Amino acid sequence: MVSKLPVYLRIHDQIKSEIEDGKWHVGDRLPSERELSEKFNVSRMTLRQAIQTLADEGILERKIGSGTYVARKKVQETMIGTTSFSDIIKSQGSVPSSKTISYFVTKPSSSEMEKLQLTEKEDILKMERIRYADDIPICFEVASIPYKLVSDYDKEEITTSLYKTLAEKGNFKIGKSSQHISAVVSSEKIAHFLDIKRGEAILRMTQISYFEDGAPFEYVRSQYVGERFEFYLEK
Repeated sequence: MVSKLPVYLRIHDQIKSEIEDGKWHVGDRLPSERELSEKFNVSRMTLRQAIQTLADEGILERKIGSGTYVARKKVQETMIGTTSFSDIIKSQGSVPSSKTISYFVTKPSSSEMEKLQLTEKEDILKMERIRYADDIPICFEVASIPYKLVSDYDKEEITTSLYKTLAEKGNFKIGKSSQHISAVVSSEKIAHFLDIKRGEAILRMTQISYFEDGAPFEYVRSQYVGERFEFYLEK
C-alpha cells in the first residue's frame, strides 16, 4: 500500500527514526542538503521542508553558515508553583551543578527592598551563579536573599540548594512565585559565562519566590540560553 503521507513527512519520519536508533547523536552534524536530497531522491525544497519541520519540533538545530545538528533536549520548567533549579534538572534525568561567581552580604537597592519587603537597615545576601545540567551551562543568575533568613547557614548549604536548606533546616514551607519573562540578546559577559556567542538570543526571567505565608524570600534575575531551556505553562 502506497503511503498517503507527503514526501517531506516521510523523510521527516525516517530522519527522526534514525536519530532515535542512534545513527546520529546529540551534537552530530547531519550531511549537507545536497547529500540528503540525493539520499532520499527528492528536491532540495522538499528536503528543506522535512529539515525545517524537525527543527520546529526541537529535534534538529540549524546553524547559519555551519549546518544542521541533532539538538540537545531542552531543560523544561513547568510554570506552576515554585521549584528549585536543582529539582527541575534532576526531574529530567540530568545532574545539576553550579559555579559561584560572587557571594557577599550588602545593603539592598531600592528595587530589592521593594521586592523583598525590606528596610534600608537590613542586609541581603547576594550571589551570582552559573547553573549547569550535565556540565552544560543553562543560565546565569543573580539572587538576592534577606540575610536574616540564611545567616545561620554556610555558603555550601546555600549555593548547593537554597530551597532544600530553608525547608529542611529552617522548617520554612515554600509557596508560590511570580515570574516575568522577556527575550533579549546576550552581552559579552553573559555570552562568556554561558559559552555562547555575543548577541545570541537568551531568555531573561525575574522571579520573586514566597513562603506559604506570603513572605518573599528570594529575588532572582536569570538569563537562560534559549536553545537549551524552555518554559512550559500549565493552566
